[in-house]
Amino acid sequence: MTLRPTSFLYELDPQTSVATITLNRPERLNALTFAVYAELRDAFRTLDTEPGVRAIVITGAGRAFCSGGDVEDIIGALLGKDLKALHDFTQLTCDLIIAMRRCRRPIVGALNGTVAGAGAVIAAACDIRIAAESAKIAFLFTKVGLSGADMGAAWLLPRIVGYGLASEILLTGDFVDAKRAYEVGLYNRVVPQAQVLAEARGIAEKLARGPTEALGVTKQALEGEAALDLEAALAYEAEVQAQLMQGPNFREAHEAFKAKRDPKFI
Repeated sequence: MTLRPTSFLYELDPQTSVATITLNRPERLNALTFAVYAELRDAFRTLDTEPGVRAIVITGAGRAFCSGGDVEDIIGALLGKDLKALHDFTQLTCDLIIAMRRCRRPIVGALNGTVAGAGAVIAAACDIRIAAESAKIAFLFTKVGLSGADMGAAWLLPRIVGYGLASEILLTGDFVDAKRAYEVGLYNRVVPQAQVLAEARGIAEKLARGPTEALGVTKQALEGEAALDLEAALAYEAEVQAQLMQGPNFREAHEAFKAKRDPKFI
């Protein structure tokens, strides 16, 4: 294992090839520090090619997923900084989201409790979100006098819930409860608190058994095709699909179908 973070917990199950990141400041509702931001960014960059990792779960310890930037360790520390220092910080937060979206391994968010501020954007950057019934979510940035468009929120959220609802959520900064978040598609599933991690891991394990390269291409297509017109999107899909048809997983799927067994993808 090459990943050894000090600001959160990391575990790789060699049997399932699922890596689990656990934000681990429960006494602070897993509020983020400069160190957590940097190590999360580096972790997702590493997990893109980490041997033995085929899917990722990110969750929080205690009763919250993530309450956003720590009031003292980040917000208080930023007051009085010059523009360059502030931009260096905001670029760091954006680099984390880029690392998550560029990571070709599927990322499942196990939202075990309150999801707020930067924590909400991290959740939005996941591919699939499994939430506890207690997992209310808010993009709180306007509540502290900042733009609701932070860390890519104005790019991610409209693609999940639509422009109109994203406008309301980002402009007001108000909390959305788990039931409503599920109804509008922000959460994929809402389950009892005790089942969140197991449900998320079950999905991650299913994805980990899938064709790794094809799943990575699918993630890239979902993001990249947003900037293409239909003709360009079709041309892109035709090219990458033809390439995948030359790969071992396509042949394995055919062999498994003929043998009436489950495929063993790589």
